[in-house]
This record gives sequence, C-alpha cells and structure tokens, in this order.
Amino acid sequence: MGGMAAEPEPVRPGGPAAEGAFPSGPGPGPARGPEVPAPGGTPEGVELIVVGGGPAGCAAALMAASVGLRSVVVEEAGRLCGKLRGIPAVDNVAGGHRGGPELADAIAADLARTPLCRVELGVRAVRVRAHGDRASVTLDDGRRLHAPYAVVATGTGPLGPRVAGWLTVRPGARTAGLWGAEPPPRARTLLVLGADRPLGTFLRAHPGLDARVLVAHPPEDDYKADEVRDDPRVELLPVAGLTLLPPGSGPVARWTARDGRSGASEADAVLLNLGSAPAPPPGDLVRDSAGYCPPRSQPPRLFTAGDLRSARFQRIMAATGSGGEAALRAYYELSGVPTG
Repeated sequence: MGGMAAEPEPVRPGGPAAEGAFPSGPGPGPARGPEVPAPGGTPEGVELIVVGGGPAGCAAALMAASVGLRSVVVEEAGRLCGKLRGIPAVDNVAGGHRGGPELADAIAADLARTPLCRVELGVRAVRVRAHGDRASVTLDDGRRLHAPYAVVATGTGPLGPRVAGWLTVRPGARTAGLWGAEPPPRARTLLVLGADRPLGTFLRAHPGLDARVLVAHPPEDDYKADEVRDDPRVELLPVAGLTLLPPGSGPVARWTARDGRSGASEADAVLLNLGSAPAPPPGDLVRDSAGYCPPRSQPPRLFTAGDLRSARFQRIMAATGSGGEAALRAYYELSGVPTG
C-alpha cells in the first residue's frame, strides 16, 4: 500500500511562506489589498479584516499571518477573548490550559507577537459589505476599512426570558444569569432554567458545590442535558412549561411536565441558562432561519467563523479551527488556488 500523500504547502503570490513563519513584510503580487489607514495616519496594506476578537477571530489572524497575510482585528470589547475570560474551567481544549482566563491570555500574547496583525479594541463593526472586488467594514467611530476579504466571528449573545416560549416570568421574580455566576453561600437548591452548555462549565468550575441543582428544560435542550446527566448534584426536570413566581412564602416556580403532570419547586436561587442567539453585524451576511450565518451561504468576499456559524458547533476548539480555515480560504482565493 502506498503512503498517504502529503498536503501541498501553501504558496503565497510572490514567494513561499513557511507554516508558522511571519514574513517581515508583504510580498509582491495580487495578494496586496487596498491600503487601510493605520493609527497615526500611516498607510498599511491589509488583505484580511477580522471582525471579532474571540478564539475564532484570533485564530483567523494567526493563520493569516502564518501564510504572510496582513490583517486587522476589530473587537468591540476592551480585551481580546473577553467571553472566554468568563469560563473558569475548560477541559476540552488542547495545549494544557485548564481555565478560560489562562487560555485567553495565551491567545492574546500570540497576537501581540505577530507583526502582521494589528488589533483595534473598543470599536464595533456596524456594517459589513461584500463588493465586487473587496469587503468593507464600517466602524462605529465612522471609519470604513477595506480589504480583499473579511472574516466575521462575532459569536453569540445570551437569550432572555422573552424568547423562551416555555417560560413565563411574573413581575418581581428574581433571576440571575448562569454565565459567570457564583453559587449563593449555603444554598441547598439551585433552580437552573435551561440545559444549555454553560451549565457543564458552571458545575466543573464549582466542584465543591454541595447543593441540589434542579434543571428545568424544554425538549430542544434534551441533547444538551447529556453533558450533566451523570453529575450526582443534578436533577433533570423535562418540562412543557414553567412559570417563575415572585419571592414569598410559596414556591419559586410552578411547572407542567411533558406528560401533563404539574408541580411546584422551591429554590434558594434561580439561574437563567436559556442559550444564545447569533450576533452578526448588519450588512450583507446571509442568515438562516435561526439567525446563524453558515459559511457556505455567504457572498463572495465574506467568510464566517466560530459560534456565528451554527448552534451545533459552539466549542472553543471548533471555533479556533473554523477561524483558521476561514483565513486559509481567503489566502487561497487571493492565490487563485481552487478550494473545492
């Protein structure tokens, strides 16, 4: 049997760029993009605009640099990987990192060492457009960036009770978001509304939590509940509907099970864990029926990466891989190499 053929090394127009090498400057050829004003008014050629500075966006910029492309990363927050910094414990990423802040710092340090990437923090993309020969990104400070291609990796934001058809919140009811929450001291029972994946992170981050965690969730969360099903602290409550009540002498919630049974539950605190919704900037991105932006549906010049792509692949490792892939697609397009 013959051996597996090696993947051909990418060749940048104007000369090769070895994997992991950062050329000192742009090479000649059609890969040069329109000039984008850099801080201080000095023109700087940019081939790729990356919207979003999370794991996917940062991976796109690092991959772009590894094949010799200059990029600019636009991030609304004041720090890179801000959402990742709210994950106390991670156990499914490569590299030995065990906490979100530690991983976020490592990613930010990688970008800081990359001369072909410029990072702009505290600016928000308010419009992303695909033109015939370029992509453009309008920022909330009035500037408009242009480059041959753009990768959009703006991720998702948490859903509120209003979009959960199975949940009714009465006036005065008290809730808190699960993301980044600390368990109340001496809590005996926590009521978690929804079985979205941050629940697993929460439980791993608090191994010493000695409390009953009652997880009320609708049918669409059944497959997500598998991640916490074996935790002895967790009691799953599959519901058809639940009403959250204001504090008083009675229960905090009344619910109807899927088999028609009804009941009530008491808890020391209620945490919302209802999932997330995609947060693409306005413009030319194509959304599906759920609001996500699948990569294969986008117009030429625009690529999507990370959690913005799909609800099914919202994992740190999947996000970084998709960011690298999006940057490579831009590189091959600039090189005239078919990507299939």
